[in-house]
Amino acid sequence: MSEPILIAGGGIGGLGAALALARAGHPVRLFERGAEFRELGAGIQLGPNVFGMFDRLGVRAAMEAQAAFPKALVMRCAIHGHEIARIPLEGMPARYGNPYAVIHRGDMLEALLAACRTTPGVSLETSRTVTGYEQDAAGVTLRFESGGPVRGAALVGADGLWSRIRAQLLGDGPPVVSGHIAYRAVLPMAEVPEGIPRNIVQLWAGPRLHLVHYPLRRGELMNLVAVFHSDRYEEGWDQAGDTALLWEHFAGTRPEVRAMLGKIDAWRFWVLCDREPQRGWSEGRVALLGDAAHPMLQYLAQGANMALEDAVCLADQLALHGDIPRALAEYEAQRVLRTGRVQTTARIFGEIYHAAGVRAELRDQWLAGRDPATAREGMAWLYDRPRWPGEPG
Repeated sequence: MSEPILIAGGGIGGLGAALALARAGHPVRLFERGAEFRELGAGIQLGPNVFGMFDRLGVRAAMEAQAAFPKALVMRCAIHGHEIARIPLEGMPARYGNPYAVIHRGDMLEALLAACRTTPGVSLETSRTVTGYEQDAAGVTLRFESGGPVRGAALVGADGLWSRIRAQLLGDGPPVVSGHIAYRAVLPMAEVPEGIPRNIVQLWAGPRLHLVHYPLRRGELMNLVAVFHSDRYEEGWDQAGDTALLWEHFAGTRPEVRAMLGKIDAWRFWVLCDREPQRGWSEGRVALLGDAAHPMLQYLAQGANMALEDAVCLADQLALHGDIPRALAEYEAQRVLRTGRVQTTARIFGEIYHAAGVRAELRDQWLAGRDPATAREGMAWLYDRPRWPGEPG
């Protein structure tokens, strides 16, 4: 293939796709609208399923060097404090062949970026805002707000939730606003209040709210995400959070929860959005990837993981099928039901986390009745190594 594959978007999904495609022998040109490559937000949870993608991309060692490996996933009641569920994580490698970890978004992006910069065939360009594309039987022409058009053999739209490539490809309007707001911050571990566990993923579940916190950067930082239901809406991903609004929603929560929240002076907030799962995110020589294809709520902590699975699957389908349109169609076919299940289940988990009254009592009863092995096995559909045609081994 003489012409490059074009990628719109330089986030985790876009860089993962660039790396996967280049390692498979395809020249790649990636275009990022920002002046630099950076990730908003702080923590990402890494399910066992994504470690196989790290192996394929050659970045496992870099990821593990920056990750923290919590000992358990724990849910407690944000109002009364009792433990609802606990999943020990030491058994993950034995069951799924890989661990469960957490990592700073910036560290994850930097590992992918460093690998792209040292991989032959990858061209990375910043300050290039995509406006649209045209395709024909021989290739795709990508257009920008400034600078001339670029011609390529195919186009991967990895330009996120507000994807311009999706807008042209599907024309299905804006994403779905969930009514859930996420306030995010990080805290030096030395400032974490006494009595707060430092080596687990702790989720405090309450009516129409939750707080989750876990270690980052080998345990040097604590990541905090406070989520509550609100009609407030501002488009975008990185707004200054109203601390008074946060305290209003968390006023009745446990002292441990309020102690953690009280350590943060400045928050950034995101309006959580997703879309209904649907087909149609490939057409001819154009395909979507990651949040552009299947944006999901954060309640399964799988957004970045799914994007990297997309990236590796896409490269495998292009290697398996000489015909690009056929390869992109097969890529979508292999990914659409898995990612659709994650999108759907994430919504359900949001309802479970935020249950109130009798529903909360039923949740507690249901989850308390599961032993850790059963709970771990219940995630097999997600954490087992995904397989698709064309994958080595």
